[in-house]
Amino acid sequence: MKKEQVVNCQFSVWYPIFKKHTIKSLILPLPQNVIDYLLDDGTLVVSGSDHNTQPTHTYNSDSNAEEDIQWSDDETTTTVTAPEFPEFNSKVLEAINALGGRVFPKLNWSAPRLVLRKWSELIPGGEFRCFVKENKLIAISQRDYTQYYQHILKQEEQICHAIQEFFSQHIQYKFLDEDYTLILYLCIVCVLQGRVWLIDLNPFGEVTDSLLFTWEELTSSGEITQQQDGPAFRYTTSEVTVQPSPCLSYRIPRDFVDLSAGEDAYKLIDFLKLKKSQQEDSEEEEEEESAPQ
Repeated sequence: MKKEQVVNCQFSVWYPIFKKHTIKSLILPLPQNVIDYLLDDGTLVVSGSDHNTQPTHTYNSDSNAEEDIQWSDDETTTTVTAPEFPEFNSKVLEAINALGGRVFPKLNWSAPRLVLRKWSELIPGGEFRCFVKENKLIAISQRDYTQYYQHILKQEEQICHAIQEFFSQHIQYKFLDEDYTLILYLCIVCVLQGRVWLIDLNPFGEVTDSLLFTWEELTSSGEITQQQDGPAFRYTTSEVTVQPSPCLSYRIPRDFVDLSAGEDAYKLIDFLKLKKSQQEDSEEEEEEESAPQ
């Protein structure tokens, strides 16, 4: 997997290409003062929140920087007030209203931007990860494979057909890479109508969860596609194979689970490696240009 493939999977890169086929979203650049606040140590509630009582940090002027934060009313301490971002808050509220009043916020891991996506009630049983190799859809996996969904078993043929139609008409040959994975969503009541939405794009490689496949299967030459004419489609076929879901265990957003599982984290690591490589190449070029002839 090339590092450029990781960069191409940034939301801000693929969203303009497939804007008509995904959830309506707005991308807001983060001002420098907001970035500084996010990078700063400690936990301060932003001024203007719904909480009437806001905790503040107090730092002991006589203590070393490495010591724990002291919470006290001692005269030798300095109180840090909560930050305010009136202009940015105004833009965020304006964007939320433009998206219907309910949104799902998401930080773009590779750039100081905030992505606001229109809130949509998505049923986990309607999400499928699709694997694309050399611009060909080779495999489809139920994303929430820890659970058994009866409708997938009953509508297997319709689901597979709807995904193939959507891919061939709206995705194939339009993305910047020929190897990638994508998450598609099919509403249960809309399967017969072939209504499909694009949810996300991820690199084709081990940094992405292969779900009900293995990366050895997916990367081996033709092993999956030789078994049948269309893409291989795998899903949980009975309640016997149901597994505990990390999402249900902790009641945390799916993005947090992906981050802990390594999906978004590895994308960030690969992006940082790419930036470092580019910086090293630039430094080498500068050294060669400055060398005596």
